[in-house]
Amino acid sequence: MDVRRRPAKSSVSRKSAAAGELLKPHKLYLQPKASDALPLPLYITNSLFFTLFFSVIYFLLTRWREKIRNSTPLHVVTLSELAALASLIASAIYLLGFFGIGFVQSFVTRSPSGTWDVVLEDESDDRFLLDEDSRCGPCAAAIDCSLPVVPPKAVADDSLSRVPATVIPPPSEEDEEIIKSVVAGSTPSYSLESKLGDCKRAAAIRREALERITGKSLSGMPLDGFDYDSILGQCCEMPVGYVQIPVGIAGPLLLNGTEYSVPMATTEGCLVASTNRGCKAIYVSGGATSILLRDGMTRAPVVRFGTAKRAAELKFFLEDPLNSDTLAVVFNKSSRFARLQGIQCAIAGKNLYIRFSCSTGDAMGMNMVSKGVQNVLDFLQSDFPDMDVMGISGNFCSDKKPAAVNWIQGRGKSVVCEAIIKEEVVKKVLKTNVAALVELNMLKNLTGSAMAGALGGFNAHASNIVSAVYIATGQDPAQNVESSHCITMMEAVNGGKDLHVSVTMPSIEVGTVGGGTQLASQSACLNLLGVKGANKESPGSNSRLLATIVAGSVLAGELSLMSALAAGQLVKSHMKYNRSSKDVTKIAS
Repeated sequence: MDVRRRPAKSSVSRKSAAAGELLKPHKLYLQPKASDALPLPLYITNSLFFTLFFSVIYFLLTRWREKIRNSTPLHVVTLSELAALASLIASAIYLLGFFGIGFVQSFVTRSPSGTWDVVLEDESDDRFLLDEDSRCGPCAAAIDCSLPVVPPKAVADDSLSRVPATVIPPPSEEDEEIIKSVVAGSTPSYSLESKLGDCKRAAAIRREALERITGKSLSGMPLDGFDYDSILGQCCEMPVGYVQIPVGIAGPLLLNGTEYSVPMATTEGCLVASTNRGCKAIYVSGGATSILLRDGMTRAPVVRFGTAKRAAELKFFLEDPLNSDTLAVVFNKSSRFARLQGIQCAIAGKNLYIRFSCSTGDAMGMNMVSKGVQNVLDFLQSDFPDMDVMGISGNFCSDKKPAAVNWIQGRGKSVVCEAIIKEEVVKKVLKTNVAALVELNMLKNLTGSAMAGALGGFNAHASNIVSAVYIATGQDPAQNVESSHCITMMEAVNGGKDLHVSVTMPSIEVGTVGGGTQLASQSACLNLLGVKGANKESPGSNSRLLATIVAGSVLAGELSLMSALAAGQLVKSHMKYNRSSKDVTKIAS
């Protein structure tokens, strides 16, 4: 087939008028399909080739059986047998190609040399590009679905079929020696930063050594444009580059009388647009209110005694109010921000799990609470010398795992956020009605989650928003596990006309200092929200504000997705905004 591919324009007339001028120097050919073998409907073509394949096999088997019976050599073939063999090969090629073995099709018909192969199923894909160009909405405005005009010289360049490569200059003679020593194993890869004193150079050498050892290219991963000094010893070890994740903005989110533009780092289409719609519904209804219920990070070591009696004695000692002041002094000396709030113990035989809870200022606080716990364990060792510390964490904390203790008692920041969405907003912005939302929430988020035995998962997709905001603001993405614990409630109010919606999230674990929050991109996102760094006037207020913003964003995301489900728009919107008809492996930007 020699079908020309026309560039997508805003109108069909402009498109057809410009097609000839743009593509004359460089035709773009479609790869053949199995169904193009004959100018017949697909089901007829399939029937013919299936019949031919099995008929020829039967004929050849019959002929070979007769030759064996008559002692005739098999290599002596007649004209009919030659025709049968040719038919067998042709039908086999068709059937293999039809069932998806792409390399077979390449033997049937090849595009002329020097052309740019674009895999397109049919002309409906071309029409879809036109529809994409003319669509409206937040996603369509950001997507250019037209094919780029490719210069004739570039058409013959096979680099167009690859993702743009990161150009890295060849290593110097000195670096080449170091690379060879890393490949040989005489220089440990992890020691490059300390030996060279240049983190960027160390990353480049490690990357080159890795490519030589594995034989795999990392050309699609950028190396330049990143401050490798900023991650040394605290964010990432043995870097070889960095991964790019797009950041979108949802909002403004009107929360407690203040507007916030919420950064969301994600590769899931529709997520930012959906959250943005929820923000709009909240905004025009007067905004949302978010309340911080509790603020305390936890760490729970496990210790062992010779008997359960001795374990119980330590439990009584730790939970005795008379000892709380002494333990607080010992714990708090680990940091000027750490403040012990309480201790809860649980016994399993002669093993004791001690759950410490403390405030941590604007830091997420895992390291801070761990240091305080170590101080208390060292202090207890004098009165309980037979105490054997098995681990600084015994999973009664519980960190990065779904756990009922976090769902019930909270960990990090516990937040509830609510809003009343007016009836006309539900109809005009969310395209549904209050009764449908209330019923769906009860059946899906409450009953459905209970049927599934959910633990903290009584929501539509809280983890989607939490993960996106966490990655954008430099939080620990793994803590999305417990931070996404959320129960979404919906109720008709004001005589059944308006909608009261709320999310309750008992364990949002965030910080505005430490970890990935100091990196340039993440720091910029925190600055956008007005919570960058530590609040010197009121320690901890920045991280608490960030937690309320996370909850407000989840409220917007829950509201929009539930409305899409109630109105039957979910699949349609994802097919419109979350599917691209471009073949990005063929088209280089």
